[in-house]
Amino acid sequence: MKRPLTGRPLTGRLLKVLDIPVMALALGLTALAALGAYRPSTGEARVTIRGTGGSWIFPLDAEEQVAVAGPLGTTVVEISGGRARVLSSPCENQTCVAAGHIRSHGAWNACLPNGVFLMIEGAGSGKGEPDVFTW
Repeated sequence: MKRPLTGRPLTGRLLKVLDIPVMALALGLTALAALGAYRPSTGEARVTIRGTGGSWIFPLDAEEQVAVAGPLGTTVVEISGGRARVLSSPCENQTCVAAGHIRSHGAWNACLPNGVFLMIEGAGSGKGEPDVFTW
């Protein structure tokens, strides 16, 4: 023989008093994060290079070779012709070198074993698109 269900029916308040403000806050924070992440870039394009010894900022139209010291040795970053790349690195697999040039806003490359990171910030090529297939 089955026992009858007991307890209160499910009708009534499904939301608690603070559920609506918490949901509104979460939605607002999500919207602010999306606006910050997808806003158009402004200013001149620049290359930011970070390593264990510090960070450097160069205009994207500079002609530079920057030696960045890391735990494995020296990584050389080349900025030339409106683009940047890891020219050489002491890491074993050389993925950072094989990645090639970066040239537009948001594009980046890194030598993770040696702790070197480079990124294009600012206006870039003006296309406003990620630099995915331009090696």
